[in-house]
Amino acid sequence: MEQVVLSYGDSLLRSSDVTLLDAPHWLNDNIIGFTFEFLASSLAPSTAERVAFLSPEVSQFIKCCGNEAKDFLQPLELPNKDLVLLPVNDNAGSEAGGTHWSLLAYLRRFHGFLHFDSAPGTNAPHAKRMAKNLSMLLGGNPHCQEEKAPVQHNSYDCGMYVVCVAEALCEQYFVGGNNLNFQNITPQYVTQKRKEWKEIIRGLSSHCKANSGL
Repeated sequence: MEQVVLSYGDSLLRSSDVTLLDAPHWLNDNIIGFTFEFLASSLAPSTAERVAFLSPEVSQFIKCCGNEAKDFLQPLELPNKDLVLLPVNDNAGSEAGGTHWSLLAYLRRFHGFLHFDSAPGTNAPHAKRMAKNLSMLLGGNPHCQEEKAPVQHNSYDCGMYVVCVAEALCEQYFVGGNNLNFQNITPQYVTQKRKEWKEIIRGLSSHCKANSGL
């Protein structure tokens, strides 16, 4: 059986998942789910209660099931959040998979949804469908605006751009103002972030093993 590298909250990472942080691999649902869970747990309590990081599985469920997801999502208290972040996949089915990631964000201060796609236009139909379905729960405007986002320069970094933009949004949104700046998210920055996330996982794994006496 493949080695489990880290169990963190609801995330379970195996060695094959962690390998995807090495270029030129695409990130899968497991890695993106972990990064979102880690970012959420890293926020100050006063900020954390105002943000929702939704996993790839939950995001896909919203896209595919529409209003049927309302009861399932109720415990997340999304109507009370100021910022909701959802990874968007171009997979048309309900199962994991797909070939491209982007980020959909509901920003209460902006009264709607912004879509950040590192390959502009690729995931627009999927993001619009997700925004429409989620707006039925939030009771807000379903309009989904395509936002200018950092552009990937290869065929495999889309998932990393999702993670980097999500992290930047959390850092900037609660500072105030309406200007969002992602100029620092360059290809070199994204490459470095792959290494940093791998180190985070390695550190958490070592800490868990030490605490368990392994």
